[in-house]
Amino acid sequence: MIEDQEALDLAADWADISQGLKKDLGPQLHAQWIKPIQLGSFCKETGTLDLFLPTEFSANWVADRFADRLSLAWKIARSEVRQVRITVHPRRRSMPELRVGAAPTAPSRAATLAATSPVMVDSALSGLDPSLTFAEFVSGSANVLAVNAAQRMAAIEAPQFSPLYLKGSTGQGKTHLLHAIGHAFAANKPGARIFYCSAERFMIEFVQAMRSNEMIEFKSRLRGFDMLLVDDIQFIIGKASTQEEFLHTIDALMSAGKRLVVAADRAPQALDGVEQRLLSRLSMGLVADIQPADIELRRKILEHRLARFGNTQVPSDVVEFLARTINRNVRELVGGLNKLIAYAQLTGQPVSLQLAEEQLTDILSANRRRITIDEIQRTVCQFYRVDRTEMASKRRARAVVRPRQVAMYLAKVLTPRSYPEIGRKFGGRDHSTVIHAVRLIEELRARDADMDGDVRTLLRQLED
Repeated sequence: MIEDQEALDLAADWADISQGLKKDLGPQLHAQWIKPIQLGSFCKETGTLDLFLPTEFSANWVADRFADRLSLAWKIARSEVRQVRITVHPRRRSMPELRVGAAPTAPSRAATLAATSPVMVDSALSGLDPSLTFAEFVSGSANVLAVNAAQRMAAIEAPQFSPLYLKGSTGQGKTHLLHAIGHAFAANKPGARIFYCSAERFMIEFVQAMRSNEMIEFKSRLRGFDMLLVDDIQFIIGKASTQEEFLHTIDALMSAGKRLVVAADRAPQALDGVEQRLLSRLSMGLVADIQPADIELRRKILEHRLARFGNTQVPSDVVEFLARTINRNVRELVGGLNKLIAYAQLTGQPVSLQLAEEQLTDILSANRRRITIDEIQRTVCQFYRVDRTEMASKRRARAVVRPRQVAMYLAKVLTPRSYPEIGRKFGGRDHSTVIHAVRLIEELRARDADMDGDVRTLLRQLED
């Protein structure tokens, strides 16, 4: 028996290790294989820590692929852990929080299988992230159709279009909407049975059922759900037997008046290797496109997220910088903001444009269009109607200095160049001159609406 304090310490260490693995493996792999792990006993004499998974298949999978990584992580966290043993739970029981409200009756074989599955359990909220709700989803012109369709799908009234097919590139909010639909439907119809999984997880459960001669139970359990939410449907491509079973499942759910929502990174017609009948079923309802978030939506998302951070002050120019620069997908945008604020809070530094540049280098460089300093100088000179040679001249007239400072500021905001590199492009000026120009323009933007308007206009011209 593990002492209470030791159990708490183990749980705290596991929370840290799990979070680290989530960053390394990505949220999808983490949710499928790491999140279902339960802590077992720790033997101090042998230094062995038991980790349990709900099925033999998942235990073998994790042991084959992640045993070394898990072992190393635990040895770093606790020197007394000498080996990690990954097995199926001896009583093959599901996590307690997923069985709330279950009647204490002797389980049937089908119920036992449901209890041992990390995804397919009789709980309205099983597998759903509690933070991914409609209240936390920020809508705009890029996703309004998908949001409205998702809300209709979760309503008490039967949806006008079914199935609902959410299409959008990585990080634009498909998964968030799937979870939000599940939460809203569970709230509108208490007791409804909801199944959320990825297409990859569907295939794994399907193969496991075939190998275990449990296909009847698998089909019965799957078709007993009131709502089916399947993410990343593009990964079901090429699996003939899985496609056939998924097709039959869709037909069974639709004929019973139940609800189906799928999400993919491409339109149904672009799913190579999908059997024509399945393609027809996926296309028969509504295909709701989620476009990449525009600048206005990115601003709204950042403002919405900032409300979570209490008294942490994030200047408006930093918000504008992130919204304009991190434009590939919403996930990177939110991740960049989280990283910046976490760093500021942990180090006690104020959030600033310079801190954002320093700490978000990888994200920013991946998102930036390759704007050159020459392009910036040319655009600024045209805007302020000054000669291009003034960017490198020694003249100190205000009509020349201010455009030059704006160009230096934009060079720092829009390019990965260092202060010394920027200085060399402006007539060999010292890096301190560039730093002064950047800070001055930041201050002027905060208190001078005309200057802020000029910079916004130039940003639009350069980024279009």
